[in-house]
Amino acid sequence: MYDLDREQSGQLKRVTTAAVVVAVTLVLAKLVAWSFTGSVAILSSLADSVMDALASSLNAVAIRTALVPPDQEHRFGHGKAEPLAGLGQTAFILGASLFLVANAVEHLVSSAPIAHPAVGQGVMLFAIVLTGGLVLYQRRVLRAVRSVAVEGDSLHYSGDLLLNVAVLGSIIAADYGWAWVDGVAAIGVALYMSAGAVRIGRRSLAMLMDAELPEEDRVRILEIARGNAQVLGVHDLRTRRSGRQLFIQLHLELPGEMSLSEAHAIGDHVAQEVVTAFPAAEVLVHTDPAEEEQASGPRAAT
Repeated sequence: MYDLDREQSGQLKRVTTAAVVVAVTLVLAKLVAWSFTGSVAILSSLADSVMDALASSLNAVAIRTALVPPDQEHRFGHGKAEPLAGLGQTAFILGASLFLVANAVEHLVSSAPIAHPAVGQGVMLFAIVLTGGLVLYQRRVLRAVRSVAVEGDSLHYSGDLLLNVAVLGSIIAADYGWAWVDGVAAIGVALYMSAGAVRIGRRSLAMLMDAELPEEDRVRILEIARGNAQVLGVHDLRTRRSGRQLFIQLHLELPGEMSLSEAHAIGDHVAQEVVTAFPAAEVLVHTDPAEEEQASGPRAAT
């Protein structure tokens, strides 16, 4: 059974905790900014940060659940908590996008003057720096540990980064009479976020529905199995992903006169070769005696 090492588990826990802390901090800061400025743009950004805090809290719970080792009731582990969180992220992002579009349209139709613009600019600049730092941290973790939940969170905060820049720009533009810039920028950010949400949602659904691994991965697994000179054929290759863990099952066709211990040793060797190529995999190999008509060559896998 494959498990994340202590460092990788720690990275996932730290990055999800950081996201919650950043979200709550931005909620408080934007609440202060909105109370001073009365800006509807800052209000929409505040509402988005509230959804961020809820989504990141959901992520933190999902990641910690996914890291729980297999038990009597969950023999395959708890990895599917991650794609469930990914679907939750999709819903949050799409909801935030609709909210942004509604507020953007309102701004395009009618914009109220902004009071104390310096306060709003300062808070939004702080939000940009804090959110940018979080996104960079999330991407660094994603390079080390693949996680659909963290990827969804990173996408959401990337959209927030653009939104914060747009809100800051709109506050500055309002001083020059260009209030319409806020609405146009917010619509663009909403479209970007929606496209990413659809991508995360599709990946999460594929994982929950036990979709096969990409064809290039399946081909690689077959090449490894057939690379053993004693293997006469491979069939019934089945693959799926649950969180960061892969599950791979396949049948090897071996000479019928081979002893059970020899067949077992070859199965173990092939399984280890597959694990070497796919470290996040639990591999189950079943050995079958090759049919006489297949003994002259490999059989196609299914």
